Amino acid sequence: MAQRKITLQESEIPTHWYNILADMPNKPLPPLHPGTHQPIGPDDLAPLFPMELIKQEVSTEKWIEIPEEVRDIYSIWRPTPMYRAYGLEKALGTKSKIYYKYEGVSPAGSHKPNTAVPQAYYNMKEGVKKIATETGAGQWGSALSFACKLFGIACEVFMVKVSYEGKPYRKIMMNTWGGTVHASPSTLTNAGKTVLEKDPNSPGSLGIAISEAVEVAAMNADTKYSLGSVLNHVLMHQTIIGLEALKQMEKAGDYPDIIVAPFGGGSNFAGITFPFLQHNLTGGKKVRAIAVEPTSCPKLTRGEFRYDFGDTVGMTPLIPMYTLGHNFIPSPIHAGGLRYHGAGAIVSQLLKDGIIEADAINQTECFESGLLFSGAEGIIPAPEATHAIAEVIRQAKQADKAGVSKTILFNLCGHGHFDLGAYENYLAGKIIDYEVAKEDINASLAELDTPVI
Repeated sequence: MAQRKITLQESEIPTHWYNILADMPNKPLPPLHPGTHQPIGPDDLAPLFPMELIKQEVSTEKWIEIPEEVRDIYSIWRPTPMYRAYGLEKALGTKSKIYYKYEGVSPAGSHKPNTAVPQAYYNMKEGVKKIATETGAGQWGSALSFACKLFGIACEVFMVKVSYEGKPYRKIMMNTWGGTVHASPSTLTNAGKTVLEKDPNSPGSLGIAISEAVEVAAMNADTKYSLGSVLNHVLMHQTIIGLEALKQMEKAGDYPDIIVAPFGGGSNFAGITFPFLQHNLTGGKKVRAIAVEPTSCPKLTRGEFRYDFGDTVGMTPLIPMYTLGHNFIPSPIHAGGLRYHGAGAIVSQLLKDGIIEADAINQTECFESGLLFSGAEGIIPAPEATHAIAEVIRQAKQADKAGVSKTILFNLCGHGHFDLGAYENYLAGKIIDYEVAKEDINASLAELDTPVI
């Protein structure tokens, strides 16, 4: 059999992150102050973020140097492996070639430490004592707890309640690295109390958890806030995935026709696709980039492009995004990391300009695809990652039906070792599909006071 694993040396870890803003034909509109609705400046963000991250957030420089201390920590698990999925190709009987970049080898078991480590590093450099954050399924909270432990920073995590209750070992993982974890919505913040007053049985959402974490950061001078997706600097940190993948595809003597990644807020998708989209934007090779979201939270495929808050209560800046409305509460699917009402400004602009594509898939098809993949390749994927696998299978079948062969690359963003309860429910026939009614989306969007862009 030909080479299955395409490897890089530690010396080949990228030295810079790629900033796609430098190459975009249309830059995203500026974020707006939540109170005045005027464009925000660095001073408006200073209470929440260290200045170096604020500079990265607004930078249009094409390459941002990765600090040596961050690269040293990256070397614990990077470069991550890329595999040719011969087993999956055989199981599908496809003529297409399938590759996947495996981010589950990180200490936290997902791609999230790629941004957690530099965020904790820059906070440490500015003397920050504590970071508050949110987490959906727990991957981000685990990654930031790990990173904060390395730099001697306290970490407080608001975990979406449905995941807090359904994935207890993620909480224990955070606790092991010193993180303090609360089920969100909680009674610890005004934001949480407000939600619970309206719905005492609220399953929570990423938007609610963000509100709670932002409130904690805003109320404490020694505390900053950290976000695991959506923002420009977060997406940029994740491009280390695609930059490595470019080198690995070159070693394999191949180049993708299609790149697929799951989509929650954008960091997963951006990480694998942006370095390849650089070629699209600068007149080189062309690749299709497909973001895959759940049918229960279809902001890219059924939302509207307009200014909206990144959180539920309305404490964050207004971001130009595809959104279902910040009050939208997604159904309690097992892919907790994808239960977010909006999308990052950069990804939203790329979709609006037709540079990327989006698809939505229900969770039973995703779990079916995850089981097929685990039997063929030996890795049990996180529920979020199964969305990419399901789309890859769709694309391979479409290519076969058309009588063509495609080269498909996807981001296997994490393993499912802490999600076996979800697989148990699927195997027991307890998983159901959720598809949002049009009237529910319209009702949520009708609550916004911002115009469609």
